[in-house]
Formats: sequence, structure tokens, C-alpha cells
Amino acid sequence: MELPKHFQDFITLTLSVIIEALPFVMLGMFFSMAVRVWLPHDWLLQHLPKQPFLRRALISLLGVLMPVCECGNVPLARGLLTKGLTPAESLTFLLAAPILNPVTIITTQQAFSDDNTVLVARILGGFLIANLIGWIYSSTQQDAMLRSEFIASCKERDDNSNRLIDALHFFKHETRTMMPALIIGAMVAGLIQVVVPRETILLLGNSPAWSVLVMVLLAFVVSICSSVDAFFALAFRGTFTSGSLVSFLTFGPMIDIKMLSLMHTTYRRTVLVQVSLLVVLLTALLGLVVNYVF
Repeated sequence: MELPKHFQDFITLTLSVIIEALPFVMLGMFFSMAVRVWLPHDWLLQHLPKQPFLRRALISLLGVLMPVCECGNVPLARGLLTKGLTPAESLTFLLAAPILNPVTIITTQQAFSDDNTVLVARILGGFLIANLIGWIYSSTQQDAMLRSEFIASCKERDDNSNRLIDALHFFKHETRTMMPALIIGAMVAGLIQVVVPRETILLLGNSPAWSVLVMVLLAFVVSICSSVDAFFALAFRGTFTSGSLVSFLTFGPMIDIKMLSLMHTTYRRTVLVQVSLLVVLLTALLGLVVNYVF
């Protein structure tokens, strides 16, 4: 018996998100394992600047060295937290790294090769928004940002006498934590795309202001990895404004459904709600500036 079309679409969309994200999640888990087990505990603290603004700026640029999209950055950020980064600094990295990823930069340049405004606005906007949010949260109580389960896991296995066993332990723990979050996030993204037809969203995107909000919503729903989202956005170029495309390309790597699900393995729900609202406001403002100024 043939399954209902909506259910088929739900399965297809869910699997597409999982298949697209899984390689990057696995790569991020390997990076996280290496950082946790083989990176000396004080190495980051010794080599990063002491000045808070310079420190966060350099941390946000780590994405240039690690070609992992937002999905893989979550387990990597968890590893960096165990090596001395504060939750606010880790949040700065999470928001900036997928946009400053060299693969993301190259694909954006290829997709919008005749319009440097989109590429420059995406890079500068992502960097500034990530550092602004990192600065805001640097003045809060840091441990209060994290889930108690993650804090407890950081205290496990302080003895590094057998690094291979430690590596396997951390990889198993990250797999148990990340995979359910990825699957749940993919299912929610698939469900929303089935329930809310894309045509409905497109009908709302005719004005410079509304188009920005519509593309932010679309970025949240479709949950495309930052390494390929530029070509997805290119399909809307004839219908939507440049500012709305910039908002899409900036908001999506920072906050989408699967990203929130993955980040919830580490950060408290209240923090994620606050960060999501800040990112919505700032990326919408960025899009409006591009629309009305450039």
C-alpha cells in the first residue's frame, strides 16, 4: 500500500536533513575527541589573547581553520569548553565559525560571483553579530548558561593515562548525545516544511521589509548546512531582495531547527531562546541595512 504523499514528503525531508548533516556532525565529533583527549588542558588559555574583545574575535576566526558546518561545530565547541573556553566564548565560536568557514566563503562567492555585497555582508555581519552576542553573555554567570548534564560530563575521566580508551569513551558519549538531537531536529524541520507550504512563505516576500522576515523564517525551517546554503538562496534571487538573502545566509548557520536541537545538548533552554531572539533581530537589521543603504 502506498504511503500518503505528506508522509512521504516528511520522510524525504527528514532524511535529507540527516544525510546532509551527518558527515559534518561526525567530523565535528572527531575534532571534539581530539581536542578533549590530546590537546593540553592549558594550551588554549596560554595562546589566546587576554583582552576579552581580541580573545573573542580570534575565537570566532577559528572557523577559518576548521571546514566544518554548523552541525559539526557543536560537538567541537563542547570539546573546547572542556579546555578552558567560557560558555560565552564558545557561543561566539558557534555563531561565527560556520559563516567564516572557508568552504562557506568559497561557495557563497561562487553562487553570488557578480554581487560582492552578499558575500561581504554575510562575512562581516556574521562576525559582528557573533562577537556582539558573545560580549553580551560575557557579563553573565557562565555556568548558569550550561546544562547540568554537560557540566557533569566535563568532570568525568580526568586521568589521561590511557588516551585511546578516553577517546573511545568521549566519542561514544558524544554519539549518544548528538545523534538523538540531530534526528529530532531533522524530524521537526521536515514536519514544519510539510505543514507550512513553501509557496505560502514565498507569497509574503514581496516587500524589502517583509522579504527579510520571510527569509529568516525560511532559514530556520529548511535547516540547510552553511556549506551549501548559498546555492539554495540563489534560487530566490529573482524573487527576493539582496538584503533578505543576506539575512537568510547569516541567520541559517547560526540558528535553525537542527542547530537548536544540537545546542540544547549543552546550553540551557532559556539561553537558547534569548540567543535566538537576538539573532533574529540582528540578522533582520542587517538585511534591512543592505536593502535600504546599499
